[in-house]
Amino acid sequence: CVLCGRTDDCPEKYGEKRTYVEYNLTVHYYCLLMSSGIWQRGEEDEGVYGFLITDIRKEVNRAAKLKCNICKKKGASIGCVAPKCKRSYHFPCGVQKECIFQFMEDFRSYCWEHKPVQKFSVKESRESSQCTICLDLVEQLPLYSVLKSPCCKNAWFHRECLQYQALSAGVFFFRCTVCNNKDKFQKEMLRMGIHIPEKDASWELEENAYQDLLQCYQHCDIRRCLCKKGRDYNEPDSKWEIKRCQCCGSRGTHLACSSMKSWEQNWECMECRSIFAKSGNYSKQQKRSLATSEKTDGTTCLLEEPSPKCPRQSSGSQHSFLLQSPKIMCQSNLTPCSRLELPASNRMTMSLSPLMSNRNWSLRKKHLREQRREVSNILKELKLQVNTKATRLNINTENIWNSALKGFRQRNFSPTNTIEIKFTSCKNRLKTDTSDASKHRFFQLLMLHLQNSSLFEGSSVKNLSLDSQALKENLYFEAGKMIAVSLVHGGPCLGFFSKTLFNCLVYGPENVKPALEDVADVGVAQTIKMIKYSNSLSSLQSAVHDCYEFLDAAGCLRPVTALCDKNMLVNDILIHHVIKRIISPLESFRQGLKTLGVLEKIQMHPDAFSSVFCHKPERLSSETLCDLFTIHCSSDINKVEGADFWMSYLQDVESGESVVTLEDILLFGTGSFSIPPIGFDPEPTVKFLHIRYPVGNRLRNCLELPITKTYEQFKNKMEFTIRNTLRVDRE
Repeated sequence: CVLCGRTDDCPEKYGEKRTYVEYNLTVHYYCLLMSSGIWQRGEEDEGVYGFLITDIRKEVNRAAKLKCNICKKKGASIGCVAPKCKRSYHFPCGVQKECIFQFMEDFRSYCWEHKPVQKFSVKESRESSQCTICLDLVEQLPLYSVLKSPCCKNAWFHRECLQYQALSAGVFFFRCTVCNNKDKFQKEMLRMGIHIPEKDASWELEENAYQDLLQCYQHCDIRRCLCKKGRDYNEPDSKWEIKRCQCCGSRGTHLACSSMKSWEQNWECMECRSIFAKSGNYSKQQKRSLATSEKTDGTTCLLEEPSPKCPRQSSGSQHSFLLQSPKIMCQSNLTPCSRLELPASNRMTMSLSPLMSNRNWSLRKKHLREQRREVSNILKELKLQVNTKATRLNINTENIWNSALKGFRQRNFSPTNTIEIKFTSCKNRLKTDTSDASKHRFFQLLMLHLQNSSLFEGSSVKNLSLDSQALKENLYFEAGKMIAVSLVHGGPCLGFFSKTLFNCLVYGPENVKPALEDVADVGVAQTIKMIKYSNSLSSLQSAVHDCYEFLDAAGCLRPVTALCDKNMLVNDILIHHVIKRIISPLESFRQGLKTLGVLEKIQMHPDAFSSVFCHKPERLSSETLCDLFTIHCSSDINKVEGADFWMSYLQDVESGESVVTLEDILLFGTGSFSIPPIGFDPEPTVKFLHIRYPVGNRLRNCLELPITKTYEQFKNKMEFTIRNTLRVDRE
């Protein structure tokens, strides 16, 4: 090795040793990483791991003047970063002398005198325990060879065992072997000099390691199978192709045995259907399948499991179904048999309720559209602060939170700079994409992670949780900042905030009254219910006695002399648990939301922004996409014909007569699954050109569509291109 002068080839200790014949150069990876006078100025495929050859030569020349304080030989390229410490050494010498090398951030090195150490209590130092990796005894002593878990009280490891575990598991699977904590554990291990490579786990890279899991279920489980060649016969692209249950995948049916005309139709087995029926989510689908079922070759009535669903529909198709005339539905869709099966009361419900629900839905939908139009204008006004200076964020899709956090905390990051995204996979292959499509994807992944993170609690709607570690690391502020930046830079709707949390942001926590639905902790919710539904003074006093310690700790303990006292007691518990308990996280979160002036605008226009924070985006409809994409064409004739085909195709997709969805079309043209609150920049357009197949230009948010003679040609080309493009994107 040109840096340490050793011939040892031990990847676990010194990193991979590689020889570059064309440069007459041999180097250990760790020697290169830890050298004090060199930085990775190139791309991953340039030079040696991104270190330029000229830089390596300069570092070798610099180190040649320095003497190692351990072996007393020249070439010591690593120096201790402690102030006023002038010790230099080779990497192998430092390992031998028990120096600490931190494989993170600036790749700092500490000599044997200034190295970081873990703190042990006097009681811990007297005991011994078992290493949870190798299961051998480990002495609980403040030694270089012994490490203590930061998250588990009694978890101890040999340093060597931990290093082998980290090299095998990689950054995505390396965690505490006792409690499975990842973030806190990795942070401490990196501080103490454990190298955690950014790669997939070794067991994930074994060829055919999961081959047994790739076998598909191929058996028809219908009670009366119609296939003459047996239940195991499967012929793709025919009526004897086996379709698996879309829920469990462990039951199957021939398409013909369940009267399915196409593979695109969904099918559930009897077991899964019974679960849906018990939960109440299946009854509407079942009625509809009765109304639309058809007899095939006179055998349908003999089948035990008719297909419960129609062909795949876009998210807007359900709304389209409600808009149909209920009178026509009852007369044309229902067969005589199904009409007899449905009681008169059910037929009356089908005739009246869609009109009533449709009227309410239309008003609500119109109101939400007006609110989001107002939000779009406000966010566009805020975006005027953003300049053309670019800040690039290197984002690892497998570890979206940590890479985003690192990017937002880097010194040159500014919310007013234009954001560029550089995605990287676990194999360190970088893909640079400065289009809005990459930003859409990044912000969608980031907001989804935030929604499911420990910073929030609740099921469908969320409130802030109390995470002391996150509060200590200022993560609530960063989360608020990320949401503000996401909204201004074209990120998606949030849609998961509870009304209570949103009102706390707008009006202040002191002016908000929480509800029982805001309590995510099951135990606390049960305590509140016991008190709230007490029907006598004795039962109320008994409930208070049972949760005496909880009420005392919450500061809600009060004398109960009448049954009406329960209302004040419940109110005190709710305010403590939902609001007072998370005052510090809430204030930190509010400070983060002030980025780019977002919180101020939210407080000025609360009704408009509630549609973004508290409501999911409205389902796409053909009308929405038609309004979204402006038609451009060189010829008026082509424009008229192309527009007719385009609008007809959108209506077909919405009604379920297509293998793609309206979301697929939006993704194909813009790179986004949904319309962001700020809208698209540039505004989406449709062009009709003399080309063979459609093109989705995501840089310009433009759909370039072919001019065809017939609608069938247009539809086939659209479906073929969109389906295959999105399949390649997913792969």
